Amino acid sequence: MHTATIDDSAHHDEHPYGLMRWVTTTNHKDIGTLYLWFSFVMFLAAGSMAMLIRMELFQPGLQLVQPELFNQLTTMHGLLMIFGAIMPAFVGFANWQVPLMIGAPDMAFPRLNNWSFWLLPVAATLLIASLFVPGGAVAGGWTLYPPLFIQGGIAYDMAILAMHILGLSSIMGAINIITTILNMRAPGMTMMKMPMFVWTWLITAYLLVAVMPVLACAITMLLTDRHFGTHFFDAAGGGDPVLFQHIFWFFGHPEVYIMILPAFGIISTIIPTFSRKPLFGYVSMVIAVASIAVLSFIVWAHHMFSTGMPLGGQLFFMYSTMLIAVPTGVKVFNWLATLWRGSISFETPMLFSLAVVCLFTLGGFSGLVLGLVPVDIQLQDTYYVVAHFHYVLFSGAAMSIMAGVYYWLPKWTGHMYDETVGKWHFWLTTIAFNVTFFPMHFLGLAGMPRRIPDYAMQFEGFNSIASVGAIVLGLSQLLFLYCVVKCIRGGAAAGDRPWDGADSLEWTLSSPPPYHSFAVPPQVR
Repeated sequence: MHTATIDDSAHHDEHPYGLMRWVTTTNHKDIGTLYLWFSFVMFLAAGSMAMLIRMELFQPGLQLVQPELFNQLTTMHGLLMIFGAIMPAFVGFANWQVPLMIGAPDMAFPRLNNWSFWLLPVAATLLIASLFVPGGAVAGGWTLYPPLFIQGGIAYDMAILAMHILGLSSIMGAINIITTILNMRAPGMTMMKMPMFVWTWLITAYLLVAVMPVLACAITMLLTDRHFGTHFFDAAGGGDPVLFQHIFWFFGHPEVYIMILPAFGIISTIIPTFSRKPLFGYVSMVIAVASIAVLSFIVWAHHMFSTGMPLGGQLFFMYSTMLIAVPTGVKVFNWLATLWRGSISFETPMLFSLAVVCLFTLGGFSGLVLGLVPVDIQLQDTYYVVAHFHYVLFSGAAMSIMAGVYYWLPKWTGHMYDETVGKWHFWLTTIAFNVTFFPMHFLGLAGMPRRIPDYAMQFEGFNSIASVGAIVLGLSQLLFLYCVVKCIRGGAAAGDRPWDGADSLEWTLSSPPPYHSFAVPPQVR
């Protein structure tokens, strides 16, 4: 009896309840859940800032905010969306799914996993608090360019420290994912049998380990310029502000692919399931993802065509930018080939995935336009650029995250979400997104500069349309919250195979099909 009491107390110590369960957890599923909720809170915070920005731009003149606050909101929106919303959401998916997909009991370093997460709220608090310190918050843009970032107040130091902590979290998370995938696969799970989501995260994790230290170097040099009399980026002391741009974008362009490759993995999981076909061209997909990752290191200066780069440099970066369209095109064609003659059904995850394929491709095309040197010099820092990267990052990354949540929610909770609410969320999000960002192409072509709170009367029409779209887009995310919470609290039982209808489980995986003929698809029950 005495022994049982000891065992019980030990068991109780091992599994704390309530708040301490979440603070001390080393369970990959719990940590995945924490990442996803954190990212959603940051998504709402950054989205609220975007809605305020668009309200200000509803008509010419200053309505709601002063120019300084406008620029602060723009900076915080960018930093929070990238480092607070998109990246942690994908790490949340990795925590939940990678061990399950490769047959591992947990992540390789569970305690490191816990620490990686709990650094994020600290960094986010620092970043958001910088809005409220004396002397004004960060108004230099999310790209942190000097000389703006050399001259600011304490808010700039807080932002730099927050970026360091975010980078540390990313590096530790990436090391954990790499170690888990390489060392903890179940027997028989060879590299070329891994689901595409696992492949995309393995490659993304290598990108993170390679480029986050580069960002750390850049912002440390900024810090020493600010406080220790170095002149890395101070032209008056013999430094070069353009050097910062080179270092920053050497991090920044692979960062774009860090935010989109896991999205490709999610889409490559969902489309085969709802097409009732195996993923077309698995090996070519793996090679395409790896190629994108390698090429992402040699295109950074296409962000810098207007900095006085020599002609040879302009040509190199223009052609390498064109080249990266090839593996990206391979992925899109493989998704289309997976859909071809499939037995397709249009549940919410599939609707989001199809929207991602269409809208991300559109964003890719506007990226090719901006990759042309003479065009880019005209469109640099206009709303055309804003339209381009939102088509890549919202309709590419953020809508893939929504697709992934709807797809795996039944597995995570044991309940089916409300399909009607999910479809309302999809249609409102997709239509409002296009109403918001498509007119920005026209504004940019007409020459409207970004990051400016006031504008000429000629731009009023499209700005009004975009602002209305942005308000609808923001409010429609509350439907997403409602749908997820309702699903967690109950609903129809999901069963072992929530997306039933495929002939057997192998048809729902994004791994390569078994070695037998798929010339004739099996009859779907």
